[in-house]
Amino acid sequence: MKYGRTESYRVATQVILPVAQQDVNVGKEPNLVDLNRMTKDGDAKPVEAINAHQSSAQQQPKMEKSRGRGRKPHTIENLKKEVEMDEHHIPLSELYRRLGTDPELGLSDEQARQILLRDGPNSLTPPKKVPEWVKFARNLFGGFAMLLWIGAILCFIAYGVELATSDDVINDNVYLGTVLAVVVIVTGCFQYYQEAKSSKIMESFKDMVPHYALVVRGGQKKNVRTEELVIGDIVEMRGGDRVPADIRIIAAQSFKVDNSSLTGESEPQSRSAECTNIENPLETKNLAFFSTNAVEGTARGIVVNIGDHTLMGRIAHLASGLETGQTPIAREITRFIHLITGVAVFLGVTFFIIAFILGYQWLDAVIFLIGIIVANVPEGLLATVTVCLTLTAKRMASKNCLVKNLEAVETLGSTSTICSDKTGTLTQNRMTVAHMWYDDAIVEADTSEHQSNKATFGSSSTFDALTHIAALCNKAEFKPGQEDVPIIKRECTGDASESALLKCMEITVGDVAGWRKKFKKVCEIPFNSTNKYQVSIHEYSGDPDHAYLLVMKGAPERIFERCSTIACRGQDYEIDAEWTNKFQQSYLQLGGLGERVLGFCDMLLPVSKFPHGFEFSGDDQNFPLDGLRFVGLISMIDPPRAAVPDAVSKCRSAGIKVIMVTGDHPITAQAIARSVGIISEGSETVEDIALRLGIAKKDVDPSQARAIVVHGSDLKDMNSDQLDIILANHPEIVFARTSPQQKLIIVEGCQRQGAIVAVTGDGVNDSPALKKADIGVAMGISGSDVSKQAADMILLDDNFASIVTGVEEGRLIFDNLKKSIAYTLTSNIPEISPFLMFILADIPLPLGTVTILCIDLGTDLVISIMCWPAISLAYEEAESDIMKRKPRDPKRDKLVNERLISLAYGMIGMIQAAAGFFAYFVIMGENGFLPNRLFGLREQWDSRAVNDLEDSYGQQWTHANRKVLEYTCHTAFFVSIVIVQWADLIISKTRRNSLVQQGMSNWTLNAGLIFETALAAFLCYCPGLDKGLRMYGLRFAWWFPALPFSILIFVYDEARKAIIRRNPDGWVSKETYY
Repeated sequence: MKYGRTESYRVATQVILPVAQQDVNVGKEPNLVDLNRMTKDGDAKPVEAINAHQSSAQQQPKMEKSRGRGRKPHTIENLKKEVEMDEHHIPLSELYRRLGTDPELGLSDEQARQILLRDGPNSLTPPKKVPEWVKFARNLFGGFAMLLWIGAILCFIAYGVELATSDDVINDNVYLGTVLAVVVIVTGCFQYYQEAKSSKIMESFKDMVPHYALVVRGGQKKNVRTEELVIGDIVEMRGGDRVPADIRIIAAQSFKVDNSSLTGESEPQSRSAECTNIENPLETKNLAFFSTNAVEGTARGIVVNIGDHTLMGRIAHLASGLETGQTPIAREITRFIHLITGVAVFLGVTFFIIAFILGYQWLDAVIFLIGIIVANVPEGLLATVTVCLTLTAKRMASKNCLVKNLEAVETLGSTSTICSDKTGTLTQNRMTVAHMWYDDAIVEADTSEHQSNKATFGSSSTFDALTHIAALCNKAEFKPGQEDVPIIKRECTGDASESALLKCMEITVGDVAGWRKKFKKVCEIPFNSTNKYQVSIHEYSGDPDHAYLLVMKGAPERIFERCSTIACRGQDYEIDAEWTNKFQQSYLQLGGLGERVLGFCDMLLPVSKFPHGFEFSGDDQNFPLDGLRFVGLISMIDPPRAAVPDAVSKCRSAGIKVIMVTGDHPITAQAIARSVGIISEGSETVEDIALRLGIAKKDVDPSQARAIVVHGSDLKDMNSDQLDIILANHPEIVFARTSPQQKLIIVEGCQRQGAIVAVTGDGVNDSPALKKADIGVAMGISGSDVSKQAADMILLDDNFASIVTGVEEGRLIFDNLKKSIAYTLTSNIPEISPFLMFILADIPLPLGTVTILCIDLGTDLVISIMCWPAISLAYEEAESDIMKRKPRDPKRDKLVNERLISLAYGMIGMIQAAAGFFAYFVIMGENGFLPNRLFGLREQWDSRAVNDLEDSYGQQWTHANRKVLEYTCHTAFFVSIVIVQWADLIISKTRRNSLVQQGMSNWTLNAGLIFETALAAFLCYCPGLDKGLRMYGLRFAWWFPALPFSILIFVYDEARKAIIRRNPDGWVSKETYY
């Protein structure tokens, strides 16, 4: 800790609550403000006004509504609505009468049995699942698979017809049909394997359900299975239990529950029989919700909701029943499949018809149809996409990002809006001492994640007294066996605030346990929501005139009003208007930072009135609770993670909008948002503008405010158009006090704006939004099982900053998929063009259908430990501008756009086709068939009856010899494509950068080049392949005709990229930058 006014202190003075600020004037006795009770506008209410408001609220007319008890099916629209119930505010006598129960005797066993038959068990109904066979069938017959199945069936039909009508049958069609069928089956099984992990959201909810509950039935207490709890049961709970249903509290003793997984509030919430909020059941203190944890105290209550009708049940069905839609990458791939399928079918049918018109036999026309389809379909593309995503997911796992849904990898890179939870995501999810006010000065504490340095303080008796009170008036203790664990990371018993004080005192002054032994506790009044203070009395040996020390902590305004003096720099001063104003000013400044503030006071009890051995009574309160000495304030906050501000800054530079969505208080949310940069320095809210101009908030034009803090109660009254206006007009937004349904509505609002939405969260309350978002990101350490199951990605280190890594990886995989597809598609032109020339120019077939499969499945896919050349592009490093671009527009920046098609088909593909035909004509020419002799020769060439066909030099060729030459040309055409694919693969490494800038450090790609060449050589020279694949050995010289074309591709593309870099807005960039 250190002295002095800090930067956060300076910021606090600029965001002070305006109403309270105006009331505080020197010399004037201000109303004491309870910062824990704020209006929805963020203004503090005087305690008297709050009490009056509560009294009037309790006198409001009762709201009646009918309620179905059976298991009726929920609709998603109903689930999205706010929780509507009146069980929390109607008189208990009416509730007992409505539910047919007795507060002392409970239900009878027969009543419970009848209600159980009527309503069903207290459990969550699992959602319907898609049968596994349906999933498998989708993978086996979806996408490109149907085209290939049609091709395989046509092959077998053609073989059957040929078998029935001809004595001399060639098995090519059988080979081709079998290969196509095998390709489809293997690819389908691979896809199914990747998608085999079905959703387990409901199972994770079940894990949160307690097994037994203590119930009063027929006047007897008994443990019953939670599934057998029914509406109207009287239940008893204590600290350490999980709440077994939605329960209205009848009576409570210091009962607190941890609602952080539901509401996002770090601090345990006290529960009592008092209804404190009629309109919002989530905010009232007399309801405890299913599956939340009881932290301390005891309570007795009546079950008002079970199973699917509980708040947890609504969230469960909201999360599991949402239509998540396709991910952006899935939509892109679907679009690409439709595009390629349309092209393949159109070309196939067109040339099938042309073949008929030109007089070809129908069997030959069918072969053309199959060839065109096979040539157009990139058989390995879907497998390439899947493996690329898998490789990237593995790489991200090494960076603490666990990817559950493969497609989520790319989605994160497309993200334009991040809706982030506060507690545990942006913050550390632990209360920490942030500031102290004593000796009329505010001192800042170390709130870093390690707090390894002990702060030094000057000699101050006030500070000593403050630390004594914080250590003694505190029930928190360290759990045993943690001596080697850093203090800040030790687990404690007790609530979050007391644990924060304990750790701070242990770090600052040390040996709190020793202090407590020295100053033995003799009496205690626990904290409760009525008194709002905690008192303990301890033996005291430091002064013979005083035998006992009374210490007190609690709500600052309650503590301060019980004090008559204040300690400052070794002296005690009477509290007057000036000291009251100083206290109020400091209290407001700390509260304006969104911190939870506690006041501390003490009193030495004189030995004359309280001698040694005096029996103190907490119930009778036979000791003074007024006229105490005020010592100081300590404020606590769940501090932001150290790496978050930089991560938010990087998101902003990458064009990503970060929105905070939290269930916490608006003041706390705004303070954290400012500290991490979600609300940037200098940005004003409507309240800030009103304060600066000295006008009412309603007179401010909302469009003038760059930032806005929206309260959940305001959001509840908005329609979708009003929410859309806020999302569109304010770049910096904080939503506070939001319910799970509202978080979902916010996500849907962002999606209506056309944003790709990522949602981060760790609580149960985040799970519907996580599921609905384009990508849900859960926290691995602090996250609930429910949020992890609903999410697509899990941050194993709970670090928001890891999202920036994920965004970069996501953008990289989209870039690399573009490159991989561009590489894969270029071979389509040299595969299609031989069929076109075969039909239109009537030349012998330059490239066979089976050989095309060798290209697609051999050079694009390598069945080996080595990665495929197309897949090796997934290992390519990012280009330099990847995090400086705006998020891609899903409507304009497609995975496959017209520029990519133009480059792949119209430019690079044409050069590759030219290389193949050049090699074809070279080999034909060397064997006697010059180009002019080949045109129009097809019919004689393929005729078995012609065994004396003359070439350009008068040599005669038999049918068998001609076919050997033709298959040799197929092999040469295939090898030529492999050679030009070398250059294609190398130029695909970048979209903008020069190869000189990018380098050749991708050794997976380098190995892919070598393997591609080795595979081509194997297919050429392996004995026996001339029978099945019609691949014949080539002379060594026949490998080189395509080499100049490979060099041309490289030079052409380097020149194109140089022009793009020099003139990013020029014609070349607009027409060829894909």
